[in-house]
Order: sequence, then structure tokens, then C-alpha cells
Amino acid sequence: MGLRGRRHRTATVLTGFGPSAPVASGDVSAPARGPLGLPESVRVCLFDLDGVLTRTATVHMAAWKRTFDGFLQEREPGSAEFTQLDYNRYVDGKPRADGVRDFLASRGITLPEGSAGDPADAATVQGIATRKNALVLQELEEHGVEVYPGSVTYLKAVKDAGLATAVVTASANGEQVIAAAGFADLIDVRVDGVVAAAENLRGKPAPDTFLAGARLLSAEPAEAVVFEDALSGVAAGRAGNFGYVVGVDRVGHAAELAAQGADVVVQDLAELLS
Repeated sequence: MGLRGRRHRTATVLTGFGPSAPVASGDVSAPARGPLGLPESVRVCLFDLDGVLTRTATVHMAAWKRTFDGFLQEREPGSAEFTQLDYNRYVDGKPRADGVRDFLASRGITLPEGSAGDPADAATVQGIATRKNALVLQELEEHGVEVYPGSVTYLKAVKDAGLATAVVTASANGEQVIAAAGFADLIDVRVDGVVAAAENLRGKPAPDTFLAGARLLSAEPAEAVVFEDALSGVAAGRAGNFGYVVGVDRVGHAAELAAQGADVVVQDLAELLS
């Protein structure tokens, strides 16, 4: 990939068949890569969970779709369905309540906030969030957690190289998902939805949770790399001035990840290994 130009960052898009043409993505240069596909200055890796390490992003998408489609049809029969593009733009990577607010706002809908104890059938932001989480937990209980083999290979290589690791996820079920996925021994710290709520951290695209992960590992942002599949997560990585941002394209939106500030976009983390 080499050194990026000083006037515009370019995000090289990698595929299983080698790199494609770089995609212009910003206004800052990015450093050269080391053996892990990262700048030599990096000593901390901050991984999103759903869609980066685990395949649970598809579970979340399905749960959001069932939740929003049901709500929209009850409210106004014939409403346009919740789509993958809606998920990518308004929901992916964000805390549940933020995702509810942002998607409904895109449809011109405002609901009462409600409270965290609202039942799943309540017509409030918190009620819809509760409904979605119940569907996710049901799916995980029935089918378990599937991991990306290339991501686990990369995670092991990172640990073998002596780098520290954190999972940074908006999910309030982060601890359970990591345990079920079987790689808890490869993760040094976790910043999830439970931690974010306890510490009053803003959700992505704000960089707060990633900054908290770096802080827990005693690292400066410039010494850390962010791995994200969500547009909001890549934007958070760039907003936090992290040393490197890796976009992971699972749904065919490489150009959008680059536009949000990814230094490189891959389809699988194993592509970064040299």
C-alpha cells in the first residue's frame, strides 16, 4: 500500500484477489504498513465486535428489520420497509436507543423517549430498543455466535506480536458474545454498552468509547488502530485522531467506509497479514 499523499488520504481497498484502485477518503496522510498491515507505531488494537470479529451483524440487521417493519406497518400500513441501507446509515455501530431515534428521524417520526424499563410493546424509543434486544438474545440463544475465521487468525497474530487488544462495541451483550465466541483469552479489555452507560460515554460516531479503550490500555490515540465495519464506527475512529483506521467491508460499502475516513478497507482481516 505504501505511503499516502500529503494532500489527500487514500484508502486502499483490498479483496481476496489483491488490492483494487485506491479510493480518495480525506485530507490527511497515512503512514506505511508493518507486518500486520499496520503502521509500526501502533501498539494497541481496538476491535469492533459485530461484523468485525463475529457474524452477529447479520443477526442485528434481522432483529432491527423485524422490529422496525412491525412498528412501521402498525403505525402506517404500506410504509417502506427497513433496508440494509437504512441499517448501514442510521443504526449500525450505534447504541440501540440512538439507532431507534436516528432511523425514525429519517422517516420523519418522533417518539417519546420513555425509560429503560419500558416493555417491548411500548411506543417509545426505549420500548422499541427493548423489543429489538429481545429478538437478538433469542437468536443468539437458539443459534449461538459465529466468528469470522480470518478475524480470529488476525487476532491471534496481533497477540503473538505483543500488541494489546480491546473490544469496543455498542452492544450491551458484549461480554456474553465474546465468551460464546471463544476468544475471550485474546481480549485484554472490553468497552461495551454496559460500560458506556455506566461512564456516560457517547456512542459512535463520537469517539468516546474508542478513546476509553485506548485509555484502559494506557495508550495514546496515535498509538492505536481502530477496526470497524460500520460507517459510524469509522467516523468515530477518524474523529478520535487514532493512528490508523481499518474499514471492514462485509456488505459492499467499501467506498462509503473510505469516505468516512478509513485508511484501508478489507473484506477480511486476514488480508492484512503479510
